[in-house]
Amino acid sequence: MEIIYNYMEYNRISKYKIKKIIKCFAEDLTATSTSNLLGINRNTINAYYNLLREKIFLFSLEEERKELGEFELDENYFGARRVGGKRGRGAAGKTPVFGVLKREGKVHVNIVPRCSKEELMPIIQGKILEGSTIHTDGWRAYDGLILNGYTHYRLFHHENEFTRGKSHVNGIESFWSFAKRRLAKFNGLTDEKFILHLKECECRFNFRNENFEQFLIEIFFQK
Repeated sequence: MEIIYNYMEYNRISKYKIKKIIKCFAEDLTATSTSNLLGINRNTINAYYNLLREKIFLFSLEEERKELGEFELDENYFGARRVGGKRGRGAAGKTPVFGVLKREGKVHVNIVPRCSKEELMPIIQGKILEGSTIHTDGWRAYDGLILNGYTHYRLFHHENEFTRGKSHVNGIESFWSFAKRRLAKFNGLTDEKFILHLKECECRFNFRNENFEQFLIEIFFQK
């Protein structure tokens, strides 16, 4: 992915107007709406929107660290609503995404090829410290979490088991619903664009109770 660091490469407009663009982005206005509102060419707005997404992506890489606590893990599949009559695991043409949500904390998502144990376990161990509590569904890729030092509670959705006491994955499922609603607005995203939009969803979800606009200003203008 080619990341463009210098916003001046796009257009020489004032910092005041750039902050107006950031405000519109934070409010989730389309590039067309922002163009009409600010009187700036839509291609220029699109360029700044893309740069903001690239900045968010780079910030997400800097956020990589292991934490102790209570977590929810889940996988989801993005793409056509139904391909060849099948949806969910095994549906051709869909992009598998793995999510790690810390309760009362942030969500982190990764695109993975097959959601296999070999793919998910390094991500889990890279995000979650031993001694943490993990809640999952019954997917076999989560077998062995206890052997890796975690307390593991699992729910079997195929048996209509969606909650058991405090054990559930409602938090991460709330993120999937949020992300799919947002991404439904964009048709035919390339793989490169998809990861940028996915990480934007991740960031918006994580900053939903904070000043998202101020955060964007800080990462946009940082050296």
